[in-house]
Amino acid sequence: MTQQNRTQTQIDRIAEGHLDAVVAQSPMEATFLGVPGQEDRIDDLSIEGLRARRDLDAATLELLDRAAPGDDVDRVTAAALRERLGVELQDLDLVLAGRAPVDLNVIASAVQVVRDIFDLMAKETAEQWRTITARLDAVPTALEQYASSLRWSADQGQVPPRRQVDKVAEQCRDQASDESSTFDALLQEAVDAGQSEDVRADLTAAVASAKTGFGALATFLEELSAQAPESDACGREIYQLRSRSFLGATIDLEETYRWGQEELARITRMMEETAEQILPGATVKEAVAILDEAPAYQLEGTDALREWMQVKADEAVTNLADSHFDIPEPVRTIECMIAPSQTGGIYYTGPSEDFSRPGRMWWSVPKGVTRFSTWRELTTVYHEGVPGHHLQIGQTVYRSAHLNRWRRMASWTSGHGEGWALYSEWLMADLGYMDDPGDRMGLLDGQSLRAARVVIDIGVHCGFEAPAEVGGGGWTYDKAWEFLNNHVNMDEGFVRFELDRYLGWPGQAPSYKIGERLWLELREECRRREGEDFDLRAFHRRALDIGGVGLDTLRAAVLDEL
Repeated sequence: MTQQNRTQTQIDRIAEGHLDAVVAQSPMEATFLGVPGQEDRIDDLSIEGLRARRDLDAATLELLDRAAPGDDVDRVTAAALRERLGVELQDLDLVLAGRAPVDLNVIASAVQVVRDIFDLMAKETAEQWRTITARLDAVPTALEQYASSLRWSADQGQVPPRRQVDKVAEQCRDQASDESSTFDALLQEAVDAGQSEDVRADLTAAVASAKTGFGALATFLEELSAQAPESDACGREIYQLRSRSFLGATIDLEETYRWGQEELARITRMMEETAEQILPGATVKEAVAILDEAPAYQLEGTDALREWMQVKADEAVTNLADSHFDIPEPVRTIECMIAPSQTGGIYYTGPSEDFSRPGRMWWSVPKGVTRFSTWRELTTVYHEGVPGHHLQIGQTVYRSAHLNRWRRMASWTSGHGEGWALYSEWLMADLGYMDDPGDRMGLLDGQSLRAARVVIDIGVHCGFEAPAEVGGGGWTYDKAWEFLNNHVNMDEGFVRFELDRYLGWPGQAPSYKIGERLWLELREECRRREGEDFDLRAFHRRALDIGGVGLDTLRAAVLDEL
């Protein structure tokens, strides 16, 4: 892929200046992005830290308002930056005005980020382990700051829902425990890396300190629980903003709620047809049980899982490069990893700017789980790898001669990214990679989950009437659980966690399926406009070259409407 050099503009400098200021404020964000420096520090998690981020966003928007775009790239950058910072500013203003609580949820709030950041840190030299030790030493202070921000929010009458407070308190207790803390995995990693007794002694003390910090936060949250509201719903005003934040697009919530139910019914019919292929006359649940016991789909142990993931990810790169996609050489490397954190998630982390740290697909395997079914997970490899997140993010990072650093590294919107990843799953099916009935059932089961959560997430948080299959009327936790359980064939513990995630992180979970819908609508609009000249590979290249902008900005850029 040939890179075309471009002269930096005023808007490029504003965007890059904003990124530099963000990573200066947020050492953890710097680590996630692969930006060196400050690896021994943790963010200011106090309310003052939120105010500083709010002021930074406002200052950047003021600079942007005074700058004129110099070319088409500038127009996209200005639109994307203005949209991203504008919605973030609205969200922060709600919190700082005491109209919404400081964020606390079971999957993506400060509690989880403070633990997960250690998975990404370099662990090869003694100096790098000392840096990890220093960051561990900073954990108690950071969590004290976080507790102070939650306390400030409570004083304004804004406390996160009780379910989230109680569940996160449990997570903190686990991290403080000698039996279940994933911080202890760092000690074993240091041993495996052959670090000296001195390095390991300091690390041991720092791990103990971090665990003490999590224990103190657990105690605070247990006390905060008494003030927390029972209702899980955030309300329509906040939901519309959060939905916009995750999509980079404004949607009609009532229409999308109806569409979610229709899409779920369509996928259910496809699952029933696939079950018939697996065993004539079988129900979906019977077909799933057959697949779970079929030796051809079984893996034993995390080493076998990682090796299988790597083989499938590498095969996808080899098969798709130069045929269906333009894949730059550095992006053809992806690492499949077993995460130390044992939380049950599967996720992707992008490459560093110079690709010295490659893009990685992580599987955080829950403690005690040793058996895996590949029929469920082939679609996940395509989602996280190629043509999913790895191609999308890696290609954007690669375009250093054309896009500024903010566009390449920090312009991420869930609806764009996760929508593309779901689009990629279907695309692989269209290309013939999911013809095996078991693998296709895995694709459809995942899609059923994504469609069901559109319905639950919007319905619960906006107060819409529940579907007739769970009795109609107002949504309750029990109705949400029944609905989700009706449409998902996964382990109960995983599904319970999923439901807790939707209830505590409004707008995020639907962004996958709604994002996919908007990607498909954009593709079909391009096909309609171009007629016989439409080329799918060219469409993918053009859309991905824009980078991870909000979906309204993507549509306008692809259709030349900015």
